[in-house]
Amino acid sequence: MNDDIRGQADGQAIPRYAGLTTFARLPRREDVSRCDVAVVGIPFDSGVTYRPGARFGPSHIRQASRLLRPYNPQLEVSPFAHQQVVDAGDMVANPFDITAAVAEIESQANELIDAGARLVTLGGDHTIAYPLLRAHRRRYGPVALLHFDAHLDTWDTYFDAPLTHGTPFRRAAEEGLFVPGHSAHVGIRGSLYAPTDLVEDAGFGFTIVHCAEFERRTTDDVVEQLRTAVGDRPLYVSIDIDVLDPAHAPATGTPEAGGMTSRELLSILRGLDGLDLVGADIVEVSPAYDHAEITGVAAANVAYELVSLLARRAES
Repeated sequence: MNDDIRGQADGQAIPRYAGLTTFARLPRREDVSRCDVAVVGIPFDSGVTYRPGARFGPSHIRQASRLLRPYNPQLEVSPFAHQQVVDAGDMVANPFDITAAVAEIESQANELIDAGARLVTLGGDHTIAYPLLRAHRRRYGPVALLHFDAHLDTWDTYFDAPLTHGTPFRRAAEEGLFVPGHSAHVGIRGSLYAPTDLVEDAGFGFTIVHCAEFERRTTDDVVEQLRTAVGDRPLYVSIDIDVLDPAHAPATGTPEAGGMTSRELLSILRGLDGLDLVGADIVEVSPAYDHAEITGVAAANVAYELVSLLARRAES
């Protein structure tokens, strides 16, 4: 480890159920002089349309991250040794005014990005992806977007509200926050309102990898398709935990049967190694519906893989 980088608390000296309550028991932002990667929470769920509770997702994911260790053998990297990773705490987001919350999230994300950090964000409901994409567009220009989800999230409104967890990528398309033709939905499944849902979504420039395709395609095949789509563009990854089957992630707001396994999701993320990952979010963990931290553990490991991908970029 570089002498000027502070890593996680030593799990062989301090029991994992003790010590810091930060993500992976990493130092807090205020404990270090610099920050290359900020794991930051957004405890906001005012945009949900069914089960509430994702406002408690960040703390639940942090609790489930205590078993994460300092070496990732799949990616052959020590993610906390080559970059200063910190827990930047939680952003403040108005729980009564979605428009105000979106502005607050964007402003706080801008501050972290301007300070030199790449963000791995713990939600929160999927509404937060919209202001996060705005902040990343400001720094990197329009990004290639890989969206892992059971749902398209490109509907226009819910009850005439333009900002909800079902609309962030329509708003993002309208503002040119991602690159059409170089972005994809992965894991889409379940019922729709009408056939026009897919027609309208196609107009925004997404490739769709339907979850049913995993019955006949390997994860390596899917990874190749996604890497070709992204190319050398700055990449943002947005992961709704309901992309996983409820057997692997029961604690989410809008569960859908027939989803990906946690192994498939982790494998695809590892396959993104070498791409220009600039930011990511993991959203829709609603801990009141969890059992034995199943969903929290899945989300924590997803975040760990994302931090590891950023470490691989820092090494190169």
